[in-house]
Amino acid sequence: MSATSDAAVLAFALRFGDNALVLGQRLSEWTGHGPIVEEDLALTNVALDLVGHARMWLGYAGEVEGRGRDANQLAYFRDQGEYRNVLLVERPNGNYADTTARQFLFDVWHLHVLQALGASRDERMAAIASKAAREAAYHVRRSGDWVLRLGDGTETSRVRMQAAIDDAWPYTGELFAPDAVDDELLGRGIGCDLQSLYVPWNEHVSRVLSDATLVRPQDGWMHAGGKQGRHTEALGYLLAEMQAVARAVPAERW
Repeated sequence: MSATSDAAVLAFALRFGDNALVLGQRLSEWTGHGPIVEEDLALTNVALDLVGHARMWLGYAGEVEGRGRDANQLAYFRDQGEYRNVLLVERPNGNYADTTARQFLFDVWHLHVLQALGASRDERMAAIASKAAREAAYHVRRSGDWVLRLGDGTETSRVRMQAAIDDAWPYTGELFAPDAVDDELLGRGIGCDLQSLYVPWNEHVSRVLSDATLVRPQDGWMHAGGKQGRHTEALGYLLAEMQAVARAVPAERW
């Protein structure tokens, strides 16, 4: 399809761009504060990968929107209610187990959904997803390794990793909850069946948690609303820091 005005495609591209942008910003907060030098560098590299993904998705969103806004303008000059990321990625970093749990649960979903979108009838979307999936595969291995290290490490690290998984779990339901945008694009062969991704995601996550001597939480009530622009106050603080310089000198490019 051509990059013409399409509300559903625009919303979909914004969701993936915002997921990557917000999580990349969160991970960048660890730069210089990682537990070891190698991990400090690894986290920064993952953050850069995600910002690269955001640039591709938001660039496409700007073209579809047709209002002359590019990736930079969409990143730095929208307000909190205009962001469409899932709530999981905006959660504060907390301790290192909290960051690891958030990253791992997102990474496994992210890889599966990108692989599914590689078959999209929207050629541009398929190309972005296929390119991003190659980096996401590394992200899954890395975050899974840290779940294993912390879960099957010391008693203190196991307790913290279990608590982090328990705290992040109620934010995972939104990943698999389709709305009208998802349903429309699935019917057009552009999007993917989010609900069908739950089984492979759950199998992967459950296997790693078991190997890490951790208990998979029970499914229950789940947080939602990020995809529709309803966010926690944590996103407001993140955006205030991320957008401060760009908004102070809006004529420059960032």
